[in-house]
Amino acid sequence: MPAFTFEKISPPVRRGPVAPVEQKQRGVIVQMLDRLVEARARRAARQDKVETAGHDSAAPE
Repeated sequence: MPAFTFEKISPPVRRGPVAPVEQKQRGVIVQMLDRLVEARARRAARQDKVETAGHDSAAPE
């Protein structure tokens, strides 16, 4: 028979409102990457519009 026994103690129940979680400030590198991705997406969308418009008109000979 073991000399010690352990009880599992459950954590106390919180009855008050939950404290708001502070958002961490995003790193400078992550912000720079976001800007680059947005610029590339805008450029790609603009290029798709130009290519689509070019296909609608008659092809030059």
